[in-house]
Amino acid sequence: MSIQDSSENNKIKLKVWDLPTRVFHWGMVALLGALWWSAEVGEMQWHQVFAYSLMVLILFRLVWGFIGSDTSRFSHFVKSPQHVLHYVKQPNRTSVGHNPLGGYMVVTMIFVILVQLTSGLFATDEVFTEGPLYNLVSSDVSSLLTWLHKMNFNLLLVLAGMHILAVIVHGIKGDKLVGAMITGYKHVTLDIATELRFKSNLIALVLVCFLAGLAVNYLILPLTAML
Repeated sequence: MSIQDSSENNKIKLKVWDLPTRVFHWGMVALLGALWWSAEVGEMQWHQVFAYSLMVLILFRLVWGFIGSDTSRFSHFVKSPQHVLHYVKQPNRTSVGHNPLGGYMVVTMIFVILVQLTSGLFATDEVFTEGPLYNLVSSDVSSLLTWLHKMNFNLLLVLAGMHILAVIVHGIKGDKLVGAMITGYKHVTLDIATELRFKSNLIALVLVCFLAGLAVNYLILPLTAML
């Protein structure tokens, strides 16, 4: 557990987020913005590059959710519905890492993004751009997945809006979530401070490089001739 001296109102400064999780979070935010921009302006080759890059991050996060640092593991923040209801009844309680309600949002966001990425592999704009797996399905299935790809993005926007609103509400209550996701440290009360284990950044780097190598070799390089 990494604690820095910062006593104020019986609180301590505790390290809660490792570097890989923070890089994933802000990288995902940047890539979602880039995906929206590239689709809006019709830069579909770049749209695919950004999508494959996001796929690398999501796959990394899924693996890191099982082998990563304590607060990054799904077992740390995915709780039973009863646990979530108990948390909702104590809205002013600060959590180490994701709170139980936020844990459900994390899982939902990852699932919706996976649906977005998977459907995009089979989608087509019926003009210039096709997903790399477009030829593996019939035109009817591709049309259905293209529709899902477009509609699912609206759900993704709704979830992003809910997440931003939750961050603002927590900030008003004094729980500085944005700052914690930037620095890795969070002010928590002594009663919830706990010993946390952090995995090596080198393990995360090796994992990302492996996933990125696969994406570059099989998905991104075939696009470079068209950029």
